[in-house]
Amino acid sequence: MMKLLTKTGLRWIWLAVLAIVLDQITKLAIMQHIPYGHGVYVTSFFNLVHVYNLGAAFSFLAGAEGWQRWLFSGLAVVISGILLVAMARAPAKLSLTNVAYSLVIGGALGNLIDRIIYGHVVDFLDFHWQEVYRFATFNVADMAITCGAALIILDGFIKKPVDK
Repeated sequence: MMKLLTKTGLRWIWLAVLAIVLDQITKLAIMQHIPYGHGVYVTSFFNLVHVYNLGAAFSFLAGAEGWQRWLFSGLAVVISGILLVAMARAPAKLSLTNVAYSLVIGGALGNLIDRIIYGHVVDFLDFHWQEVYRFATFNVADMAITCGAALIILDGFIKKPVDK
């Protein structure tokens, strides 16, 4: 078991755990200190708010009748499982690939925890410009997924040596 963790990409799984812990700590802090539907002004372009997302990114399918909770929960489990297997098969030296996979796993499982416990995802980071343009409210898990996905794309452009 130790060889699997040290010689393969699974040595990077600590990053997924860190993403989950940071995500859940920040969500708990928001739920304890900001009432649902309210926010705290931080800067002219950023607020901390307490909102729920019943859907996925940008509230995709949020208006559905509840089945989306289980769809997105199942997707999180399947994608995390696939990425874990890929990490277990990948050499530890493929650090960019494994970091990317670990971030996606951590973010997916962070939001999965919300869906299972609360029935929705807690979002709280609210960026806007002059109250005219507003970006979708998001959380730490969403940041981990986005960074991981961006690293996966970047990794696809990096030429890797061919093993002989």
